[in-house]
Amino acid sequence: MERAFEQLVERLKRRGIDVEEVLKELRELKFELPSWAFSDAGTRFAVFHEKGAARNVYERIEDASVVHRLTGCCPSVALHIPWDKVEDWEALKEFAKEKGLKIGAINPNLFQDPDYKFGSLTHPSEKVRKKAIAHVLECVEIAEKVGSKVISLWLADGTDYPGQDDFRSRKRRLEESLKVVYENAPKDMYLFIEYKFFEPAFYHTDIPDWGTAYLLCEKLGERAKVLVDLGHHPHGTNVEQIVAYLLSERRLGGFHLNGRKYADDDLTIGSINPYEVFLIFKEIVFARREDELKESAKEVIFTFDQAHITKHKVLAMIQSVVLAQELFAKALLIDVNRLKRAQQDLDVVEAEEVLREAFFEDVKPLLWKLRKDAGIPEDPLKAYREGKHEDKRRERG
Repeated sequence: MERAFEQLVERLKRRGIDVEEVLKELRELKFELPSWAFSDAGTRFAVFHEKGAARNVYERIEDASVVHRLTGCCPSVALHIPWDKVEDWEALKEFAKEKGLKIGAINPNLFQDPDYKFGSLTHPSEKVRKKAIAHVLECVEIAEKVGSKVISLWLADGTDYPGQDDFRSRKRRLEESLKVVYENAPKDMYLFIEYKFFEPAFYHTDIPDWGTAYLLCEKLGERAKVLVDLGHHPHGTNVEQIVAYLLSERRLGGFHLNGRKYADDDLTIGSINPYEVFLIFKEIVFARREDELKESAKEVIFTFDQAHITKHKVLAMIQSVVLAQELFAKALLIDVNRLKRAQQDLDVVEAEEVLREAFFEDVKPLLWKLRKDAGIPEDPLKAYREGKHEDKRRERG
């Protein structure tokens, strides 16, 4: 692999790409793991048990720590409340620290309580809206206790039939509810607003697209940002364009990284369309290199949001991290100067070839060097299979 790395360095040098700078950017690349990905998940029809799957938040953090230890780039874990609720938050924070992790975004649950059947923050009943607001503010308090600076909010709110409720009234209720949350959160805490064009509401969704989420953020203030879930768009949506626009407005807070074939499938990232993920990362990479966007682009949080049912949960998460690293590395290898010349010359074929050249580059030697320097396994998947991690996990039953 060392010889392959040397050959890659030579190829990249001819393209004017500084490998040391690329490695530096890869060392800075971090991902956030979702606690919920390590527990049993299901479909609309059933929940399927995996032997050894995490049964509580402590075991979820334990599994996340294994992923971080083997990949070296996942130092935080997002929590979902009440799924991850505990009595002693300080103890949980200390446990995570012992495992080499910190607590990331706190995700309120506004879609499972029976009271939210007709909405949460948009519900016609003031009583229900107040209950939903109280839950989000509870999550704000939890975030303060565990040292998190992000509340990540997704609503299932919407309607199933024409005439069920009034669009503008629901919009007004949502704005008023979010304003209460925003104004009662600490001044250094961010509110990420996620959108989804359908499901579970089938006629209309209260936050159906990035424009609606952006509008809400604009009304709230600079600490409100948009969260992009890769599975939350209609087919054919140019997600990388959305990312570019949000970056230019400094309103991109983060991602929920996953893959999909049909709807919000929550599959392993890149399993269906890795080229799309590469093009999304390209926008992030380019924004990080622009002086006026560099700071906000580097603050974007990459969180995996996946439900592993047929795949082994820990292996699937390691696989996701490794592939995300590879695709981001490919985006770092784009010959920017050559691309700009082709764009200026209106040479469409040449411009696309620049991207294809980077996408089809074998970056495994680059990641080998990255991991070797960090003292972590060259092949994280192989290391997990050959280690004793699964023995301990299966003791759970």
